[in-house]
Amino acid sequence: MAGHNKWAKVKRIKAVVDLRRGKVFSRLSREITIAARSGGNDPAKNPRLRTLLAKARDANMPAENVERAVRKGTGELSGAAYEEFTYEGYGPGGVATIVKVATDNKNRAASEVRSVFTRFGGNMAGAGAVSFLFRHAGQFLVSREAATEDALIEVALEAGADDIISTADGFEIRCDVHAFDRVAHALERKSIKAESAEIAHIPATTVPVADPGLARTLVKFHDALEELEDVQQVFSNDEMDDSVSAAAHA
Repeated sequence: MAGHNKWAKVKRIKAVVDLRRGKVFSRLSREITIAARSGGNDPAKNPRLRTLLAKARDANMPAENVERAVRKGTGELSGAAYEEFTYEGYGPGGVATIVKVATDNKNRAASEVRSVFTRFGGNMAGAGAVSFLFRHAGQFLVSREAATEDALIEVALEAGADDIISTADGFEIRCDVHAFDRVAHALERKSIKAESAEIAHIPATTVPVADPGLARTLVKFHDALEELEDVQQVFSNDEMDDSVSAAAHA
């Protein structure tokens, strides 16, 4: 979700992570396998793998799970051959939605994602149908307890970040996809821990959602997508104020 909704989502994920730890580990395993397959098993030479290993540590993912995922990617262990796909469409209320999957069965993944869109009154669309409404960029969320705005300006902008947005929850750092690893390294060197760090689809324009019923439906729609085995990430351009978002997530 857009804007401060992103912070709300991060907080909600942290609150339920123990209940869904298996799903978190499954997602990370797939991404690590894909990263190792495409860029090798050396984190120093594979920025994507390095970022994922840091996420795995933050999630307390067992070391043996991480090692197994890497070895599957390099071919040392047999396993499913995962591929990444992106689906686009319109969810409830006409909200533009992008769904990223990692799957060993494209037909199954597409069918399940389409089923969720249909169940909630939305519809899937072709490639490029809604992606133009988003910016594909690096995104870091840093709490106010982790760093001051001046510190982030000095560290992140020097590393190649484009913008630092201050909100009540903290700071959002945006950068070009190709600068993601440099910014991540710069924050790490200064011991500035991000609450969230990812390559995201950030809405260029948003759809305000004030109706509580629609807000609840959108939350259920997002949850249904994220519960699918193959789904890795969901992005949309809806925007709720704090009271509507809190009620919808209750």
